[in-house]
Amino acid sequence: MKKSRLLSVIAALSLSTLTLSGCAMQMDGMDMSSSESAENSAFSGMDVMFAQMMIPHHQQAVEMSTLAESRSLNPEVLAIAAKIKAEQEPEIDQMRGWLEAAGAKDAMGHSMGMDGMLSDSDMAALESSRGAEFDQLFLAGMILHHQGAIEMADMVVNSKNAEAAKLGADIIRTQTSEIAELQALLTK
Repeated sequence: MKKSRLLSVIAALSLSTLTLSGCAMQMDGMDMSSSESAENSAFSGMDVMFAQMMIPHHQQAVEMSTLAESRSLNPEVLAIAAKIKAEQEPEIDQMRGWLEAAGAKDAMGHSMGMDGMLSDSDMAALESSRGAEFDQLFLAGMILHHQGAIEMADMVVNSKNAEAAKLGADIIRTQTSEIAELQALLTK
């Protein structure tokens, strides 16, 4: 890929994050009690909403990391992609368990935007790239992705549910550390 195309994709990823409101999400007519049955479980409506948002967010990070397995030649990129995938797959299962316990659906049932999510065109660019080009797109995209996850995780760090609060704190700690690793790799 030409350097100008790479820079325009990175700029587009950055712009998409900046244009979001700075909140963890934007929702149309959101009712904070996203599941009536959440009130009858150990998980609050906010915990349920967080899980419903973070599951697809994590799924995209896992998908990005899976792409690295066949597109990157850089052992450091492959190592961090494997680490991200190994961390986030069990968290997806954990949050699905919360939703099941709360009797809530996997999806919120209304439109929302989440910080850090790559657009369809960003994912297509990632899928069609290889080698150093892939690495640059992956690293830049994952930095933004992690920044969005950190903002979202802040929703539950003060949850009355110890499991939700711990997961939120763990996501913030882990992904903050990984952002530093990703940034170091991006500047190599």
